[in-house]
Amino acid sequence: MSHASTPADSPFRSEPTARDQAPQFVLPLVVRIERAAPPARTDALETAARAVLVLLSDERALGEGEWAEAVRDWQDARIRKVVRRARGAEWRRAEALPGITVTGVSAEVRVFPPVPLDGWPKELAKLQVSGTDLDDPEPPAAADLSAPVLWLSPGLDMSAGKAMAQAGHGAQLAWWELSGAERAAWRDAGFPLSVRTASPERWTGLTTGGLPVVRDAGFTEIAPGSCTVVADHPALRR
Repeated sequence: MSHASTPADSPFRSEPTARDQAPQFVLPLVVRIERAAPPARTDALETAARAVLVLLSDERALGEGEWAEAVRDWQDARIRKVVRRARGAEWRRAEALPGITVTGVSAEVRVFPPVPLDGWPKELAKLQVSGTDLDDPEPPAAADLSAPVLWLSPGLDMSAGKAMAQAGHGAQLAWWELSGAERAAWRDAGFPLSVRTASPERWTGLTTGGLPVVRDAGFTEIAPGSCTVVADHPALRR
């Protein structure tokens, strides 16, 4: 949906489109960050991306499912994702709300059905957005190119929370581009993927190679229109 030649109605364009006239929704994601054991940054990014895919493929989000109308309304407007952090009792309260918790190696991310932009549940509205500055204890291994890779721009400095949302955007664009059989195969395999920062040399080719590209709308942290993620799924490589 958002290849290098981005359609005019893409939910990730910075220019005003018909999507701006629709009621605006947001997909809430909450990452668990306990003081004594914060997750590794890359694992948090990958877990957030998988959480988005798990929600999109969940039967409650499809057809006549209980979340389907909210998901449709969200996808008809700008595609916004907001990552908040929680620990202790905050996390337990978040877990009590309808949603799905996805676990990585060290990360736990709970994704919730979309809510109106100004209609967050009070348990989530109280959680902070800032403070998701995470680190990798050691450099992540090289990406497995036989599986999907969400490549981050090497020229942007994003907080972990912002990067988690962008990785989720990239995963969603890849999902939209796949056939039903390709989606099923990815889902049945457990949504394998990696998130890595591209080298400047690789980035140039990625953004011009026909793969889905996230161009941020510029609501937070970075300039409107910035290319943040390229979704490099093997089935979409030309």
